[in-house]
Amino acid sequence: MEVSIVTPLCNEGAYLREFLSDLKSVLQDRAEIVLIDDGSTDDTWKIITEEAKSNPNLRAFRLSRNFGKELALCAGLERAHGEAVIVMDGDGQHPPSLLPVMIETWRTSGVDIVQAIKSTRGREPLTEKLGAFFFYLILTKLSPFDLRGASDFKLMNRKAVNAWLEMPERNVFFRGMTAWLGFTTAQVPFEVVARRTGKPGFSFWKRIKLALVGITSFSTFPLHLVTLTGVLVFFFSLILGVQTLYKKLSGQAVTGFATVILLELIIGSLLMVSLGIIGEYLARIYEEVKGRPRYVVRDAIEP
Repeated sequence: MEVSIVTPLCNEGAYLREFLSDLKSVLQDRAEIVLIDDGSTDDTWKIITEEAKSNPNLRAFRLSRNFGKELALCAGLERAHGEAVIVMDGDGQHPPSLLPVMIETWRTSGVDIVQAIKSTRGREPLTEKLGAFFFYLILTKLSPFDLRGASDFKLMNRKAVNAWLEMPERNVFFRGMTAWLGFTTAQVPFEVVARRTGKPGFSFWKRIKLALVGITSFSTFPLHLVTLTGVLVFFFSLILGVQTLYKKLSGQAVTGFATVILLELIIGSLLMVSLGIIGEYLARIYEEVKGRPRYVVRDAIEP
């Protein structure tokens, strides 16, 4: 197969048959489909098993538990055979109707990556829109990559996939790592549509964790910020110390502890925040040096 479709799934059983039907009608059985069941607790794997009996182009792998979407993508990319690999979600928000456009763009333009860019974010809570806005704003300022509007919906040729697979880190931020490769890229706009069924599996805390991984993986500026803050507080303390000593010697010192308490609270808060920032980087290092596998495959369906 020239093209492989890689789709991570987590509790998408209610829409899975329709999704596979849409892929079949668009691709006409001319693409390999690689499904990764990321520890689903519904009937996702049962449906995959049934669909595989009538679809010889379908390959599926069931992870032993929920390892997260980013690591499920790793499992799919490592097992895709196509000269071009398209990564897309299985909840309907990445429209299968865009696949022929992406494939044709790849064939005619000669670029290594065709990425689908969100022209709109669709219907989502205001808090999620604001969170995404500030995350990409911070990441753009702290790293050399502008990922605003980017998504995991993208086509990568074999050269780009092989280069991506050479990055062994376990704290994976797929779209950021793809941008880091620096390969030639074309963009295709699309509108994010509402999920067909169910609720998003990406909770608020999972988004926060992914944001922390993204920032700490592509920028060391927060660590430099700790140093800069420490230097500023030191000079502030030095000036305040000189002023306090002058008032004491001149007999102008005012009794009371309000200022001392306030300074202790400020400095204590800065220390805790600084330790938290350092802790995030130490956590990334700790997770990497353990050397555990990114995921564990429990079952597989191969034609």
